[in-house]
Amino acid sequence: MSTANLPPATEFCLRMARVTTALVRRFDSALGSHHGISFSDYQILRHLNLAPGGRLRRVDLAECLGLTASAVTRALLPLEKIGLVGRESDPRDARVGFAIITPAGSELVGNAESVVDIVSSNLVGSVRAELGALNVALAQMAANPGASI
Repeated sequence: MSTANLPPATEFCLRMARVTTALVRRFDSALGSHHGISFSDYQILRHLNLAPGGRLRRVDLAECLGLTASAVTRALLPLEKIGLVGRESDPRDARVGFAIITPAGSELVGNAESVVDIVSSNLVGSVRAELGALNVALAQMAANPGASI
């Protein structure tokens, strides 16, 4: 992809999009071949595993993932079918639904961490020294995504 004659911000965002695509492909491939899950599945399981009591409201999980509530509901269905997550209702408010991680889901995400760590280390290779600054910059960008057109 040629980025000649682009403003630096545009060049950076286009390169970041390309890196993101490559990163997701590599994670999908490695996690799929070793654990039978996608990178999206891993992220869902990871957030649930880290949540207090292993459960999150679906809307809160959507917020963590940057997805809509309906997208999270669709993503959870296959994980429910294979027993990695479950559903729980709020006894005080039937409109509120929780996603909960099962013991099998917790074990799988724990095992998948090593695959994610290996892929991550391989991906950052030559920029390892800049990781601190890059992490700060990405966190700032995520916290303030800017105005829409």
